[in-house]
Amino acid sequence: MWKRMIMIAAVCLLASCGKTIPDAKNWPVADFTFVDQSGQPFGLRDLKGKVWVADFIFTNCETVCPPMTAHMAKLKKMAKEKGLDVEFVSFSVDPEVDTPEKLAAYAKQFTDDLSNWHLLTGYSPAEISELAQKSFKTIVQKPANDDQVVHGTSFYLVGPDGKVVQTYNGVQDVPYDTILEHIQIVQSSR
Repeated sequence: MWKRMIMIAAVCLLASCGKTIPDAKNWPVADFTFVDQSGQPFGLRDLKGKVWVADFIFTNCETVCPPMTAHMAKLKKMAKEKGLDVEFVSFSVDPEVDTPEKLAAYAKQFTDDLSNWHLLTGYSPAEISELAQKSFKTIVQKPANDDQVVHGTSFYLVGPDGKVVQTYNGVQDVPYDTILEHIQIVQSSR
């Protein structure tokens, strides 16, 4: 069994050797330290040297967040099945409502394994809006007198150097295989 697993890993590495990700973004992610669904501090320093996938969601979302979170859970499961070492990070765009407890309960609707998935809160709406715009080139805006938040719907692949490598549709026609291939390429270039 071990020989087979080593052979599969070697084939995966060789298949991604020499490949690059087209139109790589190379956007640096600004330093952050927030709070995850277990109430623990979690930030960019915890992700240093790791490949991670990020998105922006909120628990009270009536439209895109439930499918995005389901897609992220599926991607996480597929990555685990392929033996890929990758972290997942979901930034709440409604931090005044989304407590760690609410994020934990929300995530449990989609997966029982949060060991490598961090749903973050513990910042102001202005802070998450700035991080989203400057680091991920996306919008986060909560209109006055509305409980819904306008936000981007992409998944972001971030390399071990803390730079956004690529973006993908996180709502429909999610390119799972492409994302997994890109994760392998980024991991093999470490």
